[in-house]
Amino acid sequence: PPRSTLFPYTTLFRSPGGKPLGLFESGAILLYLAEKSGQFLSSDPAKRHETIAWLMWQMGGLGPMFGQLGFFHKFAGREYGDKRPRDRYVSESRRLLGVLETRLEGREWIMDDYSIADIATLGWVRNLITFYEAREIVDYDSLTNVPAWLERGLKRPAVQRGLAIPTRSLG
Repeated sequence: PPRSTLFPYTTLFRSPGGKPLGLFESGAILLYLAEKSGQFLSSDPAKRHETIAWLMWQMGGLGPMFGQLGFFHKFAGREYGDKRPRDRYVSESRRLLGVLETRLEGREWIMDDYSIADIATLGWVRNLITFYEAREIVDYDSLTNVPAWLERGLKRPAVQRGLAIPTRSLG
């Protein structure tokens, strides 16, 4: 979809009435696409709201914390003499992985079926242990449910197609 010229972080979609609908933030876009397609979000009200809660958990916790850990572990944060910020993000990332580990106990996906909560979370977990090279400092290999979930998610055909898209230059 095209981008808005007024707000460059906004992706333009069509509202149900056909008018342009500017959306930003991946969670809002995932909700829109799930509702439009009728996929990846239960029509059962209780399951729907629980899925949205897990999506918000990723948006407000896991994503930001993993991103901060990535900065302090891999990028310029390594140069900071004060390791308290890095240690805080390591601790919080471990805690969030523990929450996910517990949630996945006895289930294949965050919800009973693959959902927008999984879609939003898979990339962050993958990048934490690959791109950010934080596998050891978050003790990832002590987990069992999260790695199995990540492996299942990465095997999905649509995920494989997405991972095969070449990186574009932003310039």
